[in-house]
Amino acid sequence: MRRAIAAIAAFGLAIGLAGCAPEPTVIDLGVDQADGALSDDVQAQLQSLTETAMTAAGAPGAIVGVYAPWAGQWVAGLGVTEPEGAAVAADMTFKAPGVSRAMTCDVLYGLVERGTVDLDDTVVEWVETYPNAKDITLEQLCDGTSGIDTYLDVLLPRLLKNPERVWNARELAAYGLAKDRAFDPGTRYGESDTGYLLLGVVLERVTGSSLNALYQEFVFEPLGMSASSAPLNMPTGDVLNGFRSGTSKEGKTRCKTPTDVTALSPTAGGAAAGVVTDVDDLATYARALAAGARSYDTEGRFADARTLRSQPSWFTADGGAFQAGSLVGQYGSIPGYLTAAFADRETGLAVVVVLNNSRASAALVRTLAWQLAADASKAPAAEGRTAPESGLPWTAESLAGTISETAVCS
Repeated sequence: MRRAIAAIAAFGLAIGLAGCAPEPTVIDLGVDQADGALSDDVQAQLQSLTETAMTAAGAPGAIVGVYAPWAGQWVAGLGVTEPEGAAVAADMTFKAPGVSRAMTCDVLYGLVERGTVDLDDTVVEWVETYPNAKDITLEQLCDGTSGIDTYLDVLLPRLLKNPERVWNARELAAYGLAKDRAFDPGTRYGESDTGYLLLGVVLERVTGSSLNALYQEFVFEPLGMSASSAPLNMPTGDVLNGFRSGTSKEGKTRCKTPTDVTALSPTAGGAAAGVVTDVDDLATYARALAAGARSYDTEGRFADARTLRSQPSWFTADGGAFQAGSLVGQYGSIPGYLTAAFADRETGLAVVVVLNNSRASAALVRTLAWQLAADASKAPAAEGRTAPESGLPWTAESLAGTISETAVCS
């Protein structure tokens, strides 16, 4: 393996310097967030949209954060943690599927900046045990253009039967790699949780560090994301319970009696969906991603954005993130949670939302986030502030049909 010696040397150096490393400086995102809350009318609109989506998803609870720099913010827990349970608190933590992928790419770009790896390195240059990935580059894994198929659909029953098991990412990735490729590498974008797991395996091998340690170094600490981690087991304490509705013998979704899957180990999602966080941290993250605030955030990361099949031309993917008009972010699903986080690169508007039932498609929570962004973008300015011109190519009303189409409950 051509880089084995370099990887070992880097690991040894990291150990030697660990004791004298300075405290990290938190990056200033340059967002002048107005104090106070959004107007009552705007809050009512946002709450109504969220509650409609909760019903459609069969989610007993949700946490929402909407941050408009010129107008104020609305951060709220809605519903209950479980059917007939306690009220949801806005500061509860939850899994962040989808967003974890962008963070994994952050680590990649951070290591590229250091000269540790190159984007065009192939997988087998670092991990020889995947000969069927010899023509796949690290950049393609990050961009979602590797052609590798998914693993979660195959393993879902096993994951739910033994939720607390700590999974090895290599074992999970093997299920996706065993499938035929969906397309030739580099030819188009395609959903691949396996690709991000494989990228995580490479990054851990390169550095000799755990995925959690890499996230802390390149993502969480520089942004002051103190509520975020990639643990082996789901933390206890103020955690939003996560559910997944099953199917009755009659073929109907069990909307009223979903199964609690909170205990599912974050390792089941790994580098694709294993981060645990809260709404404030995710809002900070989305803003940093959209603004390109970190030193490793190069313009080239989103320069070759691919359009998605059967989607509008303004919705593209690249660099481990999605771009929707001027919004940049991610969204996804893991048993228990549908999560989305987007920020506007032009205005600093940030929207984060989690629904605690994962039976519906992740497209539902993505659409909700876009609805919230559309309404919040029109929020009146606070005293002494100026509202920006709205530039999103949709309205909350124009997306209502997608919520209905993706609904699993009513």
